[in-house]
Amino acid sequence: MTPAGVVELTDWRRRVAELYAAVRHEADPATGHATWRAGRDALFRTHPQSPLAVDDPLRTTGLPCWPYDPALRFEVPLRPAPPATLELDTGTDGTTTMERAGVLEVPGVGALDAWWLAQYGGGLFVPLRDGTAGAETYGGGRYLLDTAKGADLGSLDGRVVLDLNFAYHPSCRYDPAWTCPLAPAGNRVTVPVRAGERLA
Repeated sequence: MTPAGVVELTDWRRRVAELYAAVRHEADPATGHATWRAGRDALFRTHPQSPLAVDDPLRTTGLPCWPYDPALRFEVPLRPAPPATLELDTGTDGTTTMERAGVLEVPGVGALDAWWLAQYGGGLFVPLRDGTAGAETYGGGRYLLDTAKGADLGSLDGRVVLDLNFAYHPSCRYDPAWTCPLAPAGNRVTVPVRAGERLA
């Protein structure tokens, strides 16, 4: 990556972190969701690190999302789970190692593995591949949390805030030049989750 690219990607991640901080600051989750959508649309429309091609119509229309559903916001404990390690090929970045940190039991959806990035700095990663994948959402799944990259809804009284309305497509959905970790077996469910970003 060029020096200019490094600075741009750093700025992208900073802006994502600032966006999620603004979401956490909102008392009303629906207002926070509107802030998140507007912020993501602005980044995807104007930022030099946007994964959208310059002529992609999503730069004009914004990223499609289902309407906010307050019933799909949860505060769930991170429950213990047997140790497991994932070694994921991340293209030119090499290999990303993740260790299972625990399990999040999501009402109406099921158990999702929560992964801890073993690299420097760490971070909680919760992908989701649900029953909409391949038809209404990206076939590789979406992300709920990726705290190493700023996508963090916070925690309350030791419980993880998991809001399915914030499920978002990874960059590889828009541009194959990006290599993204996809949802492993413990993050795949058959129930359709019609919340968050969708294909159309």
